[in-house]
Amino acid sequence: MSPFLGEFVGTALLLILGDGVVANVVLDKTKGNNSGWIVITFGWAMAVFVGVYASTHLGGSGHLNPAVTLAVAWFADFDWNNVIPYIAAQFAGAFTGAVIVWVAYKKHFDETVDGNSKLAVFCTAPAIRNVGYNLITEIIGTFILVMGASLMSKPEIKIGTLEALPVGLLVLAIGLSLGGPTGYAINPARDLGPRVAHFLLPIPNKRNSDWSYSWIPVAGPVIGGLLAAWIITLF
Repeated sequence: MSPFLGEFVGTALLLILGDGVVANVVLDKTKGNNSGWIVITFGWAMAVFVGVYASTHLGGSGHLNPAVTLAVAWFADFDWNNVIPYIAAQFAGAFTGAVIVWVAYKKHFDETVDGNSKLAVFCTAPAIRNVGYNLITEIIGTFILVMGASLMSKPEIKIGTLEALPVGLLVLAIGLSLGGPTGYAINPARDLGPRVAHFLLPIPNKRNSDWSYSWIPVAGPVIGGLLAAWIITLF
């Protein structure tokens, strides 16, 4: 029972179920092929629910997200000594979860020709590529995540600890309402950890890992999270 273990396991579960639902929808010859955006957003919401619940049960705070950890540490009563272990656990968990999804869907990766679909299992990409607007979209999405999660937390819950079901439903709402432009990364670990996995794994006929875009799902969530946390302190 430790913060590192909780954040690692929680984030790994988040990515196994989150990247897993994307793989089920976009890879060829799966049972869920072409089942659509609603399936993806609902799957990610359930992934958040399971990940947050597991993290808090194992001693973490259910952040699963460096942007959330930094926002809570900067503007709330959260021990800065936990920031680096939390973020390290989140990135390690995200990478591990993505690798597990690749193992589970290995034969479907082999059967899928489209390199964009293979990359989409691991990380986000914009529907219309525009640096400014893509960054703004990620800032807005993460702002809503941190603001909403903070306002839904019960007063008796320890500061910085998230509740599984409300956060899962919040992520469902963000995906349905704001996910269209960029795929709603709203989490640097969720995007960058699996992107590294895509780069390293021996996936046949894969495309490049789109490193030119990779900074947006990192910078946008950090900015959005810090902005939301700052505004909360003004209340």
